[in-house]
Amino acid sequence: MDALKKTTIKGKNLRNRLVMAPMTTYSGNEDYTPSNEELHYYKLRSQTVGMVITAAVAVSETAHAFERQISLESDSYVKAMAHLANTIKKEGALAIAQLHHGGRMNNPNLYENSSNIVAPSPLKAQRDNAVTPREMTEEEILQTVEDFKNAAVRAKKAGFDGVEIHGANTYLLQQFFSGYSNIREDRYGGTLEKRLTFIDEVTDAIIEATHDEQFIVGYRLSPEEIEPNGITLKDTDYLVDHLNEKNLDYIHLSLRQYAQTSMRDESITIPVVSRLKSRLRPELSLIVSGDIHTTEDLLHSMKLGGDFFALGTALLADPSAGASLKDKGDVDRTFKEPTLPSSLYERLKKNEHAFKHKGYTF
Repeated sequence: MDALKKTTIKGKNLRNRLVMAPMTTYSGNEDYTPSNEELHYYKLRSQTVGMVITAAVAVSETAHAFERQISLESDSYVKAMAHLANTIKKEGALAIAQLHHGGRMNNPNLYENSSNIVAPSPLKAQRDNAVTPREMTEEEILQTVEDFKNAAVRAKKAGFDGVEIHGANTYLLQQFFSGYSNIREDRYGGTLEKRLTFIDEVTDAIIEATHDEQFIVGYRLSPEEIEPNGITLKDTDYLVDHLNEKNLDYIHLSLRQYAQTSMRDESITIPVVSRLKSRLRPELSLIVSGDIHTTEDLLHSMKLGGDFFALGTALLADPSAGASLKDKGDVDRTFKEPTLPSSLYERLKKNEHAFKHKGYTF
């Protein structure tokens, strides 16, 4: 199967087309450096996939959305993050740092002053524990562009093979693009074109600052929102067409299920993957995610248009998922506490019911 054979991206060799999906661990050290538990977790999961995308890495002091989230917010983090990059690369996988700002989705318990939680507009997220964010000034927006750029440069210095810009899962970049969370009236809001401005500036700044024949830059996006004035597939067509013109190396789709169609419009029956793949130039790879557990899933997602395949739950339960897929066509579906950071294992265990229907046990 092609998904399990050697390939390349940006001139770099990969053992296969499997990718470790970026997954929050809540397990860094108190100073936001990778913990020994995390290093062990990544070491095990880097041994049978081609590429590892880290959990979300904070780009500034106001970017943190999770407890004990790892960071590249200053030069002081380069050494610790180099240890993480080396841990992944020593096991034969490419190491990609996912750059992130939570915006209004930041956990207010992490901030003494809630005014440090900022977003495009002062609109509260509809979730427990959310606070009304402070609307970012243009000066703060420009500084955040610099924060993303500087974090990317630090990732490169730390030895990562590339970075992924986190524009998905309702975090800051998606908040700017969405009419549901962005009601600004300046050059960063209003029309669809203006709502794309922040994404445009962040992406261009990172590409320019890290330009290298072999340094990978990817972009992760969520194709739709179900809320009023939320992102539609037509909006995402516009975004993807725009990203397609940039010197990116891949687009990563954040999906609940790899073959899903529109969540907003039942009349749209073509899978999102196929719809968006058709808009991409041949050299721009597409990473597909969402409930990939078996070789049958890999074959199907490849037929839909996927080039690389991100494993989430499968790798949490089975650190050797790549070998399991190759040898038996399925993964081990039992979560093993010694292979996971304790905080992450406890969170997974509390949501045990969410995994049972997929055949996963503890």
